[in-house]
Amino acid sequence: MIEHSDSLLSQSSAFESELPISSACLRNQAPIADVLMQELTVPSVVLELGSGTGQHAAFMTAQLPHLTWQPSDLSSALPMIQAWRKRSGQSNFLPPLVLDVAQDLWPVKQVDAVFSANVVHFISWPNVRAMMAGIGRVLTNKGRAFLYGPFNYGGEFTSEGNQQLDVWLRERDPESGIKDIEQVIITARKEKLRLLKDIGMPANNRLLVLQKSL
Repeated sequence: MIEHSDSLLSQSSAFESELPISSACLRNQAPIADVLMQELTVPSVVLELGSGTGQHAAFMTAQLPHLTWQPSDLSSALPMIQAWRKRSGQSNFLPPLVLDVAQDLWPVKQVDAVFSANVVHFISWPNVRAMMAGIGRVLTNKGRAFLYGPFNYGGEFTSEGNQQLDVWLRERDPESGIKDIEQVIITARKEKLRLLKDIGMPANNRLLVLQKSL
């Protein structure tokens, strides 16, 4: 998972006790878990896209033991995720998979839910469309996707902080940036993903709940 620019990522040292830490994860993991607890009430397999440090996987598998959590990310992130998996000791925290949301073939066939935090605004529109297509392929019918992060409404930023984040993102990669929620919803619909809920979250973020409907 790719976090906001104010995230502080510390690198793993030679000491096992020192794990990579994302401050954004620490802030948002409990509110996200509260929503997942309400939305995913039965045993489910959850594919996480862009797992980053692996903190969400560790937290969610401890708080929500009925969920089997499949983390994934680019190969460079796997050592961090593995470190958190080793520390957590949770059997429902699966070994991470190498997965780029832009690739045509994903290394999973079918899951009950997909989760991603702070990914959509870090990638380009073509990659968002590829990500939605991939979600549509792997989700079971009536399966749900949870997209956490900042979104614009009617082409407008919802806070000064989000506007500053967008400037930083575009300086880093001109094709990235905070996306308009209306366009996200249209892109999702093309993959038979319908918006169920748009939930307000801390720090001017949202959690979109989408459901696959054939």
